[in-house]
Amino acid sequence: MADQLSRRGVASARLLMDEASLDTLQNVAAAARAARAEGAPLVVACSDAYHLPRIRLLLTVLGVRSRAGPQPGSRGDAGHRVAMALREAVAIPYDLVLAAMHRRRLLS
Repeated sequence: MADQLSRRGVASARLLMDEASLDTLQNVAAAARAARAEGAPLVVACSDAYHLPRIRLLLTVLGVRSRAGPQPGSRGDAGHRVAMALREAVAIPYDLVLAAMHRRRLLS
């Protein structure tokens, strides 16, 4: 994603790279902490189109405004896209409950 954003003219200094998170919730929590530390009024979330709704919902639960940024072109065949949609259908409510229950810890 960083390479795609750089090719689109986004300065590397504006990108927050998270190499430590193991899942979406950890990644979003890291972004929320960084946004708060920097006083950023808005996070531009960049990911696959199927993944952006979960990212943006989690940012909202953690008190961070966001907007969707550039997205890569469609990857995979129709079967892959269906599988990812099904995964998100389960992951969205699961992560939202975790984020709401552990908000304070995630932001510290």
